[in-house]
Amino acid sequence: MHYIHSIRNTKPIEDRIAYPFNIASILNLNELRFRSPVTFIIGENGSGKSTLVEAIAINAGFNPEGGTKNFNFHTKDSHSELFNDLQVIRTAFRENDGFFLRAESFYNVATEVDDVFEDDLGALETNYGGSLHECSHGESFLNLMHKRFSGRGLYLLDEPESALSINSQFRLLTRMNQLVNDKSQFIIATHSPILLAYPNAEIYTVSEFGLQQVEYEETEQFKLYTYFLNNYQKMVTELSLHE
Repeated sequence: MHYIHSIRNTKPIEDRIAYPFNIASILNLNELRFRSPVTFIIGENGSGKSTLVEAIAINAGFNPEGGTKNFNFHTKDSHSELFNDLQVIRTAFRENDGFFLRAESFYNVATEVDDVFEDDLGALETNYGGSLHECSHGESFLNLMHKRFSGRGLYLLDEPESALSINSQFRLLTRMNQLVNDKSQFIIATHSPILLAYPNAEIYTVSEFGLQQVEYEETEQFKLYTYFLNNYQKMVTELSLHE
């Protein structure tokens, strides 16, 4: 199921001379179509993948700091102006649920959740598994996925693996698949080779030429992790980590 068909950069190419329009993920981006229920955007730190997901989320109606479309709390503006020139093309379908998970501001989201449900702890338990502040960072992410995400949803996730162990990332993959089977769409910025292995997902890597679609085994994440695991002693030596 798709709720977002594509995105378009309406900024004229000749005007893409300053941040964020001059970063790799945006400079040569004119249109990006979503053909799979799960789309990954990958790239080095600073390549602009999170900036792009953030702009999509804002245009889709989500709070810039994360949460649902009903969240309107504000702590500090840190989002770029990209959303002003990014056009989100919708399909004929409308989601029943949605969430923007932004790892760097999740503490603020958890605080807002506590404030919203401070007079109804039963609803807090039902919708989020209890206070997100009262469990570990990783547990709060998983509670969110299992309790709050209800299906038929549009879910935009920015580096969800940042708080998760390897086993927890396996659990996230399983939950993603359940939600996809329940007519959900995911757009995810990630560094995780585990999440990238989701079957039939579209993967776009940020290069100097903009966004380019790649197969899983062509990603740097797959290649570097595979090389390291097969040659870890040699690599540790090459990195001068031996005393």
